[in-house]
Amino acid sequence: MKSQRHAKILELVKKYEIETQEELSERLLGEGFPVTQATVSRDIRELRLTKVSQGGRQKYAVLAQGDTQMQERYIRVLKDGFASMDMAQNILVIKTVSGMAMAVAAALDHMDCHEIVGSIAGDDTIMCAVRTMEDTAGLMERLRKIIEE
Repeated sequence: MKSQRHAKILELVKKYEIETQEELSERLLGEGFPVTQATVSRDIRELRLTKVSQGGRQKYAVLAQGDTQMQERYIRVLKDGFASMDMAQNILVIKTVSGMAMAVAAALDHMDCHEIVGSIAGDDTIMCAVRTMEDTAGLMERLRKIIEE
C-alpha cells in the first residue's frame, strides 16, 4: 500500500502544481488513498519532495537523489542559520539566527537525518524529537561536523 501511495504521490506532484500538504491529501483521497496529515508529511520526507518556486508560487517537486547542488544548499542554510544546539534527553533543541528556524528545520528534513521523528520550528528555535538519547548525541556530533566544515 505504501509503495502504491508513494507512486501516486510522485505522479500527482508531476501532473499538478500542488502547493500544500492539505492539497496533496485531498488529491490522494480522490484517488482512493485515505491518509492523515502525519502520513502525508512522512511520505513527503521519505520521497525527498521539496518546494520550488514557480511563477511566484511554491509547489512540491521531486528532489533527485543525486542532486548534490540541492544538498549543498541545505547545508548552507544550516550553516548560515545555526547558532547553537543542546539536548534534553531525546529532544534536540537548535537555536538559530532570528527568523531562520523554519528554513533550518526544512533543511534538516531533507538532509537524511533519519534519527529525527519530527520537528517544530518557531522564529529562532527548533525542537526535534529524536528516537533515542543515543541517537540525539550521535546526531549532534554529525551536525557539528557539518557546521564546522
